[in-house]
Amino acid sequence: MTALSSTGDGAPAVSRIFLTTLLSLALLLAWDHSGLDLWAAHWFGSATGFPLEDHWFWRGTLHDDIRWLPWGVELALLAAIARPFGAMRQLAVERRVQLALTTLISLLVVSTLKLHSLTSCPWELHEFGGTVAYVSHWAWGVHDGGSGGCFPAGHASAGFAFLGGFFAFRHALPRTARRWLAGALIAGLVLGLAQQVRGAHYMSHTLWTAWLCWASAALVDSIIGQMVSQRPSPAQARVPAL
Repeated sequence: MTALSSTGDGAPAVSRIFLTTLLSLALLLAWDHSGLDLWAAHWFGSATGFPLEDHWFWRGTLHDDIRWLPWGVELALLAAIARPFGAMRQLAVERRVQLALTTLISLLVVSTLKLHSLTSCPWELHEFGGTVAYVSHWAWGVHDGGSGGCFPAGHASAGFAFLGGFFAFRHALPRTARRWLAGALIAGLVLGLAQQVRGAHYMSHTLWTAWLCWASAALVDSIIGQMVSQRPSPAQARVPAL
């Protein structure tokens, strides 16, 4: 997904977002079909497991130490609806609601899918010293014999959930929107990579988390945009009905 240089709510911007969503989905499905997940997992793991699974940086700094950070940021975004700060002072109240709501929805979508997932993590596979046979996350209802709950990548959502900032800011502050987009993508990819290094996720898990957060944000943006477009302008509101 690439940054979009949109400055408003017009049809061209909506079309670009729609096409970006479809194109990224097609690329993601192609990755799934390629079977490259296992190939990439072998970069960091072997028959003896994943040597960096408990490394102080990959597990300590990039996992345990920031586990609750996204929820703290979400609380700040909720508070900013009533008391905006920073660039959010330049957002209309419905856009501040959109930003907080989109982030919350993205986090809940990913965590809910993980809760019902039967896919186990790479570190449980036979070829990495575990006891589980590899089963694609597309094999719905098929147990792989492991603990499951590994799809999509929940930790990466701590970054990707904030993709909604791009949609909330793009209408009034396009430069800020692009910064939010870049920051969310970088944070999500770094956190996803940390889990892949440890053997906790496949690359597809991280990519699916990014797409789900993007699609959730685009859907909320569409709904909020329709609500804003149907709201009468101040001039219209002052004209008495005949």
